[in-house]
Amino acid sequence: MTTLKGKTLFISGASRGIGLAIALRAARDGANIAIAAKTVEPHPKLNGTIHTAAEEVKTAGGRALPVACDIRDEVQVIEAIEKTVAEFGGIDICVNNASAIRLTDSQGTDVKRFDLMMEINTRGTFVVSKYCIPHLKKADNPHILMVSPPLDMKAKWFEQAAAYSISKYGMSMCVLGLSAELKRAGIAVNALWPRTTIATAAVSNLLGGEAVMRASRTPDIMGDAAHVILTKPSREFTGQFCIDDTVLYESGVRDFARYCVDPKAPLMSDYFIPDDRPPPPGVTVKPLP
Repeated sequence: MTTLKGKTLFISGASRGIGLAIALRAARDGANIAIAAKTVEPHPKLNGTIHTAAEEVKTAGGRALPVACDIRDEVQVIEAIEKTVAEFGGIDICVNNASAIRLTDSQGTDVKRFDLMMEINTRGTFVVSKYCIPHLKKADNPHILMVSPPLDMKAKWFEQAAAYSISKYGMSMCVLGLSAELKRAGIAVNALWPRTTIATAAVSNLLGGEAVMRASRTPDIMGDAAHVILTKPSREFTGQFCIDDTVLYESGVRDFARYCVDPKAPLMSDYFIPDDRPPPPGVTVKPLP
């Protein structure tokens, strides 16, 4: 399968950034997109709402259903999924993209922020997946995709931001468990993670502003890599922890400069990239300090 035409995607956190990029790539195929996110009204520090994202999806060629949904609320998740099924007739793909981030150590992380990251990243991913699964079991070539890192249990990923790392690895452990649980049902469960920082609001607001943005890639690379994964046969490709540029290189892509915010700036590595997962030939990434 090389197209998502007619497929229905339920994407959490799809009002901006990586979630929106995944939605727009699928929309160009003619997919149906449920944009499940919290932002209904414009936010002073964050671009995009579920409604602006829906308009972008329609312009790109897809059908859109904007759904206000806080994935911390089980009832809201159930209702959002029911609305999606009522609108489009089912769900073929579940993308768990919504995430909260705070890169602080134990003393710099208040308990409220710890709870937020666990509720959105780990618990939210589990809840959204749980309630999509009955519908995915009825689909042809069903997929669940987590925007979460490879499981590389090294202390360096935890020492400066234990709470965030625990919450993101919780998403990846959902991949590990659900891929085995759902293999017989033919539902693929995989993870996708960016090799470099991605030019999103989170990077701009939390990781260093303009300098880091110039050293980043655009969200399009994640949209394109997700498309490659989601068009693979679900019974043949599951339980994988993928990195965006490796997925694209293996699918034949050789020009990665087009994804750079500033092709002249050295790329900055994202967190959680294992030492034994080098970039594709010709790609140079500055390691984390």
